[in-house]
Amino acid sequence: MNNSDSRINPRQLGTPRGGSYAAVPTSGDRKNRNKLTRGRKKSIFEAYMSKEDVSAGLKRGELIQGPLRINPKKYHEAFIPSPDGTRDIFIDGVVARNRALNGDIVVVKLLPKEQWKVIKPDGSDKETEATHESDVPEDMLGTCVPQETAKGDAKSPDVIIEAQFDDNDAEHGQDHLQDTLADDIKKLSLDTGEKVKAVGICGVHRTMQDDGPKVNDPRLLPDKFLQRTAKVVYILEKKHSRAATGFIKLLADKNSELFRRCAMFSPVDHRVPRAYVSLADCPPDFVTRPEDYSNMLFICRIADWKEDSNFATGQLAKSLGQAGEIEPETEGILTEYGVDFSDFSPEALECLPQSLPWVISPGEMAKRRDLRKECIFTIDPSTAKDLDDALSCKQLPDGNFEVGVHIADVSYFVLEETALDKVASERATSVYLVQKVIPMLPKLLCEELCSLNPMRDRLTFSVMWKVTPEGKILDEWFGRTVICSCVKLSYDHAQSMIESPGKVFSPEELPPVSPQHSIAEIQQAVLNLHRIAQHLRKQRFIDGALRLDQLKLSFTLDQESGMPQGCYIYQYRDSNKLVEEFMLLANMAVAHQIYRSFPEQALLRRHPPPQTKLLKDLMEFCNQVGLDIDFSSAGTLHKSLNETFGADKYSEARKEVLTNMFSRPMQMALYFCTGVLEDETLFRHYALNVPFYTHFTSPIRRYADVIVHRLLSASLGASSPIKMEKEAIQRQADHCNDRKMASKRVQELSADLFFAIFVRECGPLESEAMVMGVLNEAFDVLVLKFGVQKRIYCNALPLLGFHFQKVGRKPELTLVWEPEKPEQESVPQVITIFTLVEVMLTSDGIPLKYSALLKRPSSE
Repeated sequence: MNNSDSRINPRQLGTPRGGSYAAVPTSGDRKNRNKLTRGRKKSIFEAYMSKEDVSAGLKRGELIQGPLRINPKKYHEAFIPSPDGTRDIFIDGVVARNRALNGDIVVVKLLPKEQWKVIKPDGSDKETEATHESDVPEDMLGTCVPQETAKGDAKSPDVIIEAQFDDNDAEHGQDHLQDTLADDIKKLSLDTGEKVKAVGICGVHRTMQDDGPKVNDPRLLPDKFLQRTAKVVYILEKKHSRAATGFIKLLADKNSELFRRCAMFSPVDHRVPRAYVSLADCPPDFVTRPEDYSNMLFICRIADWKEDSNFATGQLAKSLGQAGEIEPETEGILTEYGVDFSDFSPEALECLPQSLPWVISPGEMAKRRDLRKECIFTIDPSTAKDLDDALSCKQLPDGNFEVGVHIADVSYFVLEETALDKVASERATSVYLVQKVIPMLPKLLCEELCSLNPMRDRLTFSVMWKVTPEGKILDEWFGRTVICSCVKLSYDHAQSMIESPGKVFSPEELPPVSPQHSIAEIQQAVLNLHRIAQHLRKQRFIDGALRLDQLKLSFTLDQESGMPQGCYIYQYRDSNKLVEEFMLLANMAVAHQIYRSFPEQALLRRHPPPQTKLLKDLMEFCNQVGLDIDFSSAGTLHKSLNETFGADKYSEARKEVLTNMFSRPMQMALYFCTGVLEDETLFRHYALNVPFYTHFTSPIRRYADVIVHRLLSASLGASSPIKMEKEAIQRQADHCNDRKMASKRVQELSADLFFAIFVRECGPLESEAMVMGVLNEAFDVLVLKFGVQKRIYCNALPLLGFHFQKVGRKPELTLVWEPEKPEQESVPQVITIFTLVEVMLTSDGIPLKYSALLKRPSSE
């Protein structure tokens, strides 16, 4: 049966966009409110429960805790994950959210069943899950290089700028999974029995066929048609930084007492409340010349939010500069996500070697294996300055190879419990923006003493293997070493060696090479590593690993102005894969070693399997559109994805769209302490399909790796055992997870910022795009040239009308274009999943906003 919904184009509605909020109650809010407010000053929000009652309620299972996610597109909708992995619990409205902010760990109380949300049985209610901010674990992603590149950014499978997501209008989200969506306007109506009238094309009335249960009362429906709703009763942990960027405005009521004392701060992120700020903190001439500040970005810190106020109270921290400019916007992003970009304190800097130039002491030399004469080199993005890993590969007389991964020995310089250690543990990760890096460690360490720069003696921690030419491991060795890298190769250099194995490279074609080693020797080592890596990689996928490569955007910047001049999709090539394979191998080897030695204290990295509910939705969706995907394991998923869809030139684009969909149910990979998690099966890494994994290869830019180095050193008897107890290691692991998520989000927002500026400066930009999801008045596309996702709204197009229906179970939109000339026929265009369309990206005239417009199909 066709589930059909046609309407005339309601042009005047404009594109849906969230406005900034005051706490306007939704239907869910009002019911709870009336009971509270009789006979005293009206509270808008409920008082939080006491700590004791919360503890008792959680123990008894009457309350549920979890991280709050607020839908960036519809800030009145929030969700927490259901502890049993089924459909998210829905928190309807600002009042029910009770002053918690995005990311906070909250405690909620379920509402009575009659207030639960009714879900369409075909899953056509799109907002049943929160819009995730890209949760794909980096260990299964290809990686991408921002301009200022992380060492390892393009290689360790774990720093990434994903495709663009516009956060206030998050164009992606689980609303695509069941892209058969119910109307926004009907979304909160609990009455699914009501037939909704819609005006058809040419004014023919049709009623929407509704297969749903014809019942008004959720209590009479089976649970599968319901989504549990809840209200926040306590904030366990304020994870949100409570800082926001936005604009200041005078209050509307000029005669009020407040007008003389306060201004209104309106955040750019509508998930944060508007706040009263003191006029004393505003610029001196703001009251007399408010229009001068209409485009000036400020940072405000939310200080309080009382039960009886729609608005929070905040403190203006500083003015950043004009909206839409790179530096003010970047500082705003960093502050909102709590990234510490201040200078390192004198106490932290005192922990560094004070007598420079620094040299390795004979005493230290004696404790290490001396590898300075070996042919060891680094392979990195050309702009990298923090080189944490080097490789070596020497052929042995018996035809096997000695392969080495040599990692900067950061824990030699960063000693446990020093001031420097404290700062590094708090920062937890370097943050890579398009134009610069916010480092975890001072420059002297990350660019000099720890960085494995060519022709410099450096302290390293090495893992060395004896391997067959087919990549079978015969022997393994861990130890502290000293190396002297003979050349700093870029991925491009290594790639040309791989692509032209017979070519003789002249010195001019490469960076300076140490006189101890010939170019031919280095090239031979690169080729041998490449061949072994190919075997290792092939075996990993045979053994059931999964990789989801999403398109990543890189920029070329103007040397003078720092503005984006060009942008391109980063190519992930054999040279990246070569380095990645040996980093994975080293990380797995070290994981086994530290877990064997310290079963209670090992810091490992686990990757839980996909969220069951979302996976089920995705499986159903694939069935609907006729895709044969095997979801039974990571390996079968990888296989399905890579048995390319057709052999035409758009098969790659179809694969991109699917990769994007497959990423949605995936969970984040997480650091954890083995002593705190009892069930060893939970240690597994889903995407890599291995029992134990950790991070060892990037200690210059990740604090987790520093702890792993200390554990490895202690396991070899080279240092005393780590001082941290298992609970302290788990707390640090949690903090590393939080900072990892924040830095990933900041990276994405940095790329968004540069892309929006690129569209403004160099647009409009044309590109082919592929449809990834069809709603009933809009559809989502992946813009192929730039890897960005955008939503295209029917009411923004010059259409006579449009018509949504389901063909079988596949959603389909028919657009009827106005003819260009009166005598011409109107042109119909059918939009369904994988449809190829032409789009134009144009700047919206609001700072950093751009739209995708569909180009009219040719009338042939």
